[in-house]
Amino acid sequence: MSPCPSVSLLLIFFLTSLHAASADGGSTNIIYETCKKCAQEDPNVSYKFCVASLESNPYCHCDNLRGLGLVSIKLLRHNVTRTRSYTEKLLKSKKMDPSVRACLQDCLELYSDVVPTLAEAIRAYKDERYGDANIDLSSVMDASTTCEDGFTEKGTGSPLARRNKDAFRLSALALSIITMLSRSSH
Repeated sequence: MSPCPSVSLLLIFFLTSLHAASADGGSTNIIYETCKKCAQEDPNVSYKFCVASLESNPYCHCDNLRGLGLVSIKLLRHNVTRTRSYTEKLLKSKKMDPSVRACLQDCLELYSDVVPTLAEAIRAYKDERYGDANIDLSSVMDASTTCEDGFTEKGTGSPLARRNKDAFRLSALALSIITMLSRSSH
């Protein structure tokens, strides 16, 4: 006598669900483990920010550190590209303090310069040229702080404060992961 079709279907559904849950749990565990290590080793990496950032990518089913590193760089590229677009939008405003406008123009130039740098960082990362990727990502980190410092020096509030902070923290996260990968490849 063959088993009832509904029992067989239920068993297949259960096993498929169990497999999907364990696969997702693996990517979640690597995120938590990586973020814990990054936060312990780098004061610029917040555990909560790291987890929230890496989990924010619905396509991040990474099961290894290398995959998470690429995701972190792509998140940074997304942040930088959107910050550049937002800065362009702000500069279209007619009513703006001249010192704020000057700072925004400087920031636009900085962020425009690092977009191709991020493309190069991704190429270097994929080729496992971690030293080159490190240099590229460090320049992105510098751009975010230089942008924010411009507003501070002029004594004016920064409309890009949150975006600059996120760019800095995403840069720190990517750099921290690259540092871990560099150590494991030697």
